[in-house]
Amino acid sequence: MAQRPKLYLAGPDVFLPNAAEIGQRKKDLCESFGFEGLYPLDNEAMQGFSEERRDAFIYRANVGMIHDADAGIVNLTPFRGVSADVGTAFELGLLTGLNRPVFAYSNDAETLLERTKRNGMATYDSATSSWRDPHGLLIEDFGNADTLMLTEALTAQGGVLIRIDAQGRLDEFAGFIACLEEAQKYFSG
Repeated sequence: MAQRPKLYLAGPDVFLPNAAEIGQRKKDLCESFGFEGLYPLDNEAMQGFSEERRDAFIYRANVGMIHDADAGIVNLTPFRGVSADVGTAFELGLLTGLNRPVFAYSNDAETLLERTKRNGMATYDSATSSWRDPHGLLIEDFGNADTLMLTEALTAQGGVLIRIDAQGRLDEFAGFIACLEEAQKYFSG
């Protein structure tokens, strides 16, 4: 029997109160599509690390899983602000840097600029014809779901970013399933 492709499952849903349950559901969905899901919380079951070094252990273990993965599914739903989780952004960068295909989704269909405006953090500067944040810094206006470095990392390597209108809920699975469908096409073609 051929080995199933391994998918690293990145995203801020690891911070949800029911993160283990969410992870198991994602892994089950991966299996139903013919993949093995590698969920970051799988590492935490290992014992023997002092609490003050748990962060270093999690980092090394997750980076190891990323290196072991054949591809990634990345949840870019905004987290603790208007943009994607920074840890997830790092994992996306590492996956693309390793030339792994990445399939991403956001459960917020708005653009980065629209979210920034909705949160009262954008003003229009008519002198420069641009949008600025409360500190006067430029806000990207490319129509992207997040910063250009995240969205273009996906585009440059042929990946996809699926946008779902789920009001930013981290526990919505439609985008994840759509990414599994894209991964299935990629690995069967």
